[in-house]
Amino acid sequence: MTDTIFVLNGPNLNLLGTREPRIYGTNTLADITAMLEQRAKALKLQLDVRQSNHEGELVDWLHESMAKASAVIINGGGYAHTSIAIRDAVAALPIPVVEVHLSNVYAREGFRRQSMIAQVARGSIVGFGPLSYMLALDAASHLCKGAGATQAKSQIQ
Repeated sequence: MTDTIFVLNGPNLNLLGTREPRIYGTNTLADITAMLEQRAKALKLQLDVRQSNHEGELVDWLHESMAKASAVIINGGGYAHTSIAIRDAVAALPIPVVEVHLSNVYAREGFRRQSMIAQVARGSIVGFGPLSYMLALDAASHLCKGAGATQAKSQIQ
């Protein structure tokens, strides 16, 4: 059996490649997904990659991950800094969650320096462009295949 990792992308990430390339780079979300799929195959993982500009849909997907995923990687985009609903959905998960951001949010505007998701995620990886996602996948793989995952999985069975 292979483990499934949900990769959830929030608002405006559908515009990657054209949206502020000096900050977010020129890779599209499809480019990043292709890189992740290649790495996931080597790790013997399945990915379920999704993007939405709608907060409630992201919350629904987080709830769905409880039954269908071993871990979640989430780039909440702007919702990372504002959404208590997404924060609470992440807090409710019995599986590991890794937050990811392409840019270094701590070197940007003040409002980006606080993440609601970071408060309840297992960890955050920021500032490495598309590599942030790859590092998050490695971390999620380690967490869902490691000792911490056994406890989390037993909580949802």
